[in-house]
Amino acid sequence: MASTKKPAGKPAPSPKKKGTKTPSKLPMPGSGFTGNLLSTVLVLLLFISLYSLFLGKDKAVEPVSLSQVAADVKTGSVTGIKVAGNELTLTYADGTQKKAMKDPDAALPETLTSYGVTPEQLSSSGIIIESESGFKYWFFNLAPIFVPLLFLGALFWFLMRNMKGAGMQALSFGQSKARMIDPSDTNQRVTFADVAGAKEAKEELLEIVDFLKNPKKFLDIGARIPKGILLMGAPGTGKTLLARAVAGEAGVPFFSISGSEFVEMFVGVGASRVRDLFQMAKKTAPSIIFVDEIDAVGRVRGSGVGGGNDEREQTLNQILVEMDGFDPTEKVIVMAATNRPDVLDPALLRPGRFDRRVVIDLPDRKDRLEILTVHARKKPFGPDVNLGVIAERTPGFSGAELYSLMNEGAILAARENRKEITQYDLIRSIEKVMLGPERKSHLMSKKEKRLTAYHEAGHALVGSVLEHADPVHKISIISRGRAAGYTLKLPFDDRRMQSKKTFLDDIAGTLGGYVAEEMIYGDVTTGPSNDLAVITGLARDMVARYGMSDTLGPVAFNADRGEGGDRYSQDIAAKIDAEVSKIIEDAKARARKVLEAHRGALEAITERLVEVETLEREEFEKILIANGITPKVKEDEDVIV
Repeated sequence: MASTKKPAGKPAPSPKKKGTKTPSKLPMPGSGFTGNLLSTVLVLLLFISLYSLFLGKDKAVEPVSLSQVAADVKTGSVTGIKVAGNELTLTYADGTQKKAMKDPDAALPETLTSYGVTPEQLSSSGIIIESESGFKYWFFNLAPIFVPLLFLGALFWFLMRNMKGAGMQALSFGQSKARMIDPSDTNQRVTFADVAGAKEAKEELLEIVDFLKNPKKFLDIGARIPKGILLMGAPGTGKTLLARAVAGEAGVPFFSISGSEFVEMFVGVGASRVRDLFQMAKKTAPSIIFVDEIDAVGRVRGSGVGGGNDEREQTLNQILVEMDGFDPTEKVIVMAATNRPDVLDPALLRPGRFDRRVVIDLPDRKDRLEILTVHARKKPFGPDVNLGVIAERTPGFSGAELYSLMNEGAILAARENRKEITQYDLIRSIEKVMLGPERKSHLMSKKEKRLTAYHEAGHALVGSVLEHADPVHKISIISRGRAAGYTLKLPFDDRRMQSKKTFLDDIAGTLGGYVAEEMIYGDVTTGPSNDLAVITGLARDMVARYGMSDTLGPVAFNADRGEGGDRYSQDIAAKIDAEVSKIIEDAKARARKVLEAHRGALEAITERLVEVETLEREEFEKILIANGITPKVKEDEDVIV
């Protein structure tokens, strides 16, 4: 059971563009040898099978002695004798064949004559002599000798080739693994037209595009474009997409690599890959190098983690040297992305390196509408679809989440065998992205269903009465994801800042479910466990990060005492814990006061939830008005009567 409010938003990748090309990679050591050896064994088995097949046919013929041959010739039962070397093939009147071997030092007629066969009997037997030649003759005679030799030769060749490949892999171990997008590859090219929202970021990056297209204009006046551009923003806000769009707009090669791909178990490999990457970029200048998740190698040095000479620090040192060693006329620009700029080494951020920092915020309502429009391309929509409503109901969604929302809507329509996506599909997709799919198989007992209804009604009622809490848009007791029920609270307008009063009302609203259970049943369940974790973290941030404590005052403490953070005494830690408990207890008392004052509304909401399982905003507000509570409205909206 959860009270759900989405934090604040990522320009999403264009659905028309595919990912970057992945160059062919060297095989893993051992994999080539195993495949070659297996191929050799299979070829040998094939030769043996063919050889056995031919021999098998010969073995099916009955062998006879020369004396028996002479006897059969005398009786006239032999109609033909084929002589091939020392081998005789006898054909009888009944069609059967037999084999025999003649004396190698004498001709067949002489041998048979010595056994008493007359010349007339010999002529009636039809002797045919074949020369010892042809493929079959040489194959059967030479195959036992040369097939094993061929096998040994092939095995030796494969072993030598594999040793050479392993040597080449060792030599290329320090080469860069960067993937390059060629500017002429239209299938992978991305431009600013494919990136919705992020207007300020795009304006900032247009300078980079102009420099790459017209560097002389800047160099003639003595201006130098920033060597490094650091893209900062929440996960999924489109940092990589923007970097690719800069390369696409400028029409230059784009080398992309992840920060983690520099680091290996061997010291010096990362630095070697950095050198190789910059050499590749300089050869194709003007070009762009993009390092994603640069905090993997760019963390603050000297923190005591891994020592002072570990591989990560050596890689960072090489990046610093390469960036600072650029010639002023070099047209290579380094772009990097991170969602943890606070942990980066100061040397990376100084002028001359990553001195241009572009912040990419979560999209606002207008940006969300533009992003949804981009992702709506090539999707058939019904006449009732209103993307403006979807943009309004998704505050805090990033571009990637908006892409997922549109994709889930299409999946829902296809699953129900419909050819168009409806507004209902998109509304359901919002909740699926936020909370997960409906758990229709999770059947609750009547007691659990009513308890869940009281819990969610408590959330909704407290949030609706308190002035600074966000308005309720939907209440449901249908299980989704890990929640047995949920209350969807969304602000009317996007907010960049939160006030102390808003935090306090949110904590009280989140505790509404806990207090409702305690007040109605005189007991509490495990249902509010997620609510308690959320409000505890929020209250601790208020005290230790935002300076919203009356006792400790406007002081920021690092609550998790993480790497590079401030440390504080046990006395301060005890005061923080006490202040967190006080904030939560005060919020609990406020929630109880609201529920006791509006007990009738709590019962009415609960009964309606048990009956229909889901309440939308309009029906919920009618219940509030019927119980004397004025619902929250925007300035340009009217109260529903």
